[in-house]
Amino acid sequence: MASSLLKVAVTGLSRCALHTLYPQLNHVAISARPGESHISATVPLPEHGVYTVFVELGNTKLELLYPLGEKSPIAGFLQKNKAGGMHHICIEVDDINAAIVYLKEKKIRLLSPEPPIGAHGKPVMFLHPKDCGGVIVEIEQA
Repeated sequence: MASSLLKVAVTGLSRCALHTLYPQLNHVAISARPGESHISATVPLPEHGVYTVFVELGNTKLELLYPLGEKSPIAGFLQKNKAGGMHHICIEVDDINAAIVYLKEKKIRLLSPEPPIGAHGKPVMFLHPKDCGGVIVEIEQA
């Protein structure tokens, strides 16, 4: 499964042209059903409709996303993907505003008009999966 996830992630990144910005992988997010085991305490993020667990893995992180209510985007994802699975990959960029300009020039659609504050307290932007090889890509200010 790990090699399949890596292939999907690399394909999504190359289609979004983010590799030209020399980004760093920040985390891979996995959706999970409530009650499944996890490593650390969960952190509720009601503004995003999720609660999350980050597992530190050296220079990157694994994020577990759980739905926070029926209207959570993760609840919808889990309805379509009963076993859970990879939800998105997050790439750190040095200048999120420059990255957004670049992505717009490449006709990559953004999922919000302005970067909201993400789980790490930094600006983030999600990219449309149809423009990224079927992968939801999140960029985060380094």
